[in-house]
Amino acid sequence: MNTALWVIQGLLAVAFVAAGTMKLTQAHGKLAEQMGWPKDFSPGIVKLIGGLELLGGVGLILPSLTGVAPILTPIAAVGLAVIQVGAVVVHMRRKETPMLIANLVLIALLVFVAWGRFGDYAL
Repeated sequence: MNTALWVIQGLLAVAFVAAGTMKLTQAHGKLAEQMGWPKDFSPGIVKLIGGLELLGGVGLILPSLTGVAPILTPIAAVGLAVIQVGAVVVHMRRKETPMLIANLVLIALLVFVAWGRFGDYAL
């Protein structure tokens, strides 16, 4: 179970660090062309979401890997799950069903990590 948690944490970390970095480094107009949903938000909010995703992605791995404040790993998972719940609301409003499915899968994986790292498999 610990191995499964590490694999999922690693995959989620890569995904969120990449998504966060993209939102932080690309122009708002380019993001709006690529994804659509940024049109509904100010550039500052999109950058905030990107920063939170980047920090959350790092938080999924770094605390557990270093042993420094490993409680931050499940907290990061919960925080990212909350962000994904917000994404579900946005995609429902925009009727973007494929993205809804992706967000729900991410939520399930993040909840699994939080459950595992808060519970019997805490580091």
